[in-house]
Amino acid sequence: MLIANAQSLALKAKLFRGFSDPSRLTILETLRGGPHTVSEVVDATGLSQSNASNHLACLLDCGLVTREQRGRFAVYALSDPRVDLLLASADELLADVARGVYECTRYTAPTLHALGQTK
Repeated sequence: MLIANAQSLALKAKLFRGFSDPSRLTILETLRGGPHTVSEVVDATGLSQSNASNHLACLLDCGLVTREQRGRFAVYALSDPRVDLLLASADELLADVARGVYECTRYTAPTLHALGQTK
């Protein structure tokens, strides 16, 4: 039972690592508004084309997004409505605990530079 629980926790931690990268989180937040091509993701996030493509590939491999080929364009979307619900729940939780998160000295907030954005 302990091993199964440890494996379940490890898998859950791996899921949350998909959400923990600022660039991937930016992409997921963008896709909450609906499906986007890579170029649209680049425009919306300020990430470089290669950076966005690499993170989209990671999110696709992890099952958090889907890709549909439409002619010569690949269109990405959230794979499951629960991804949006999880992000919305995080927004709600953050509204209640933002001060603690802001003041937390164990983790630093990503900078725009770390997000690949210079805007």
